Amino acid sequence: MPMLRLPLVLAAATIGFALAVAPGAQAQTKVTIGKVIGGDGFHVPTYVALDEGFFKQEGLDASLVELQAPAQVTAILTGNLDCAPIPSGGAQAALSGAKITYIVGESLKSQWTLTTRADIAAADQLKGKTIGLGRPGGADYDEVQAVLHRFFHMDAGKDYHVISFQGEAERIAALSNNDIQGAGLSIPHAIVAQQAGLKVLLRTGDYIPRAGGTIWCMQSFVQQHPETVKKIIRAIAKAVMYFRTNKEGSIKVLEHHIASIKNDKDAGLIWDQLHDSYGAEVPPALFREILESRRLTMIAARQWPADKPLPDPEQFIARKLLDSTLKEMNYVPANLAAPTGAAQ
Repeated sequence: MPMLRLPLVLAAATIGFALAVAPGAQAQTKVTIGKVIGGDGFHVPTYVALDEGFFKQEGLDASLVELQAPAQVTAILTGNLDCAPIPSGGAQAALSGAKITYIVGESLKSQWTLTTRADIAAADQLKGKTIGLGRPGGADYDEVQAVLHRFFHMDAGKDYHVISFQGEAERIAALSNNDIQGAGLSIPHAIVAQQAGLKVLLRTGDYIPRAGGTIWCMQSFVQQHPETVKKIIRAIAKAVMYFRTNKEGSIKVLEHHIASIKNDKDAGLIWDQLHDSYGAEVPPALFREILESRRLTMIAARQWPADKPLPDPEQFIARKLLDSTLKEMNYVPANLAAPTGAAQ
């Protein structure tokens, strides 16, 4: 009789073991997401989702891979990275024929500043001066120039000179040395620059809205792993809602992931300015602007016919998957004030 019961005991033990390890097995779903070197204010929900365990709660073994923005685009297109929060680079890839799909938003407000030396009192005082920006076609390059053109009637090459810097820390150093008189800096780096005696002349978010840090993957990844994509969406949405209200925990995340932040004071100032700037949703108008901005850049570079219109942006986003997932989890959308800047 004991011999007959043994298989039953073993079977029960096996089932119990399987149930016990099921969550652990689920947690082994590996996902790689790009991170810009030194961290970036646009991608804060990704950092929060990692540090506060929201990816893990969704059964994801997520890791952030630090690469320059162009390298992240290449890494996804070659299958070496699953997803990246580089919307402009993704837009150019999509418009060039790459099969990519955007899955979830992060920042819903432009986070760039035009930071200057303390003796610059107004934008027109930069006429004839030199401004340090990132690479042509990058978000800071496009947005700082757009604000100066639309609201201050100043154009690059005609009214001011531009020098490209890959790193924001290098721009701060160049400003301090008076090698340049203005620089495009994201809010976290601008806070640091202010502590060094430099001045935030204007914030692009006061003039133009922008969907920044929107995460995208290859279309095949989204089609083959829709449940994994839903988990990424939920993790980012949880992170967005956490960052809105939890200042203390958010400060720790900012200090961990953004290299220029050196103390709680700077991190707190950054949180004060950014805590209500994020949304997992991707408003259609802001999403269209990502692709339209890149189309205009491609026209200037002779990579897109000037008379060829923008294709329907919605073909590049997993809209139904995103919206249904946010609805299922009772996600609360962002409540952003309209830009308040006025033309001068």
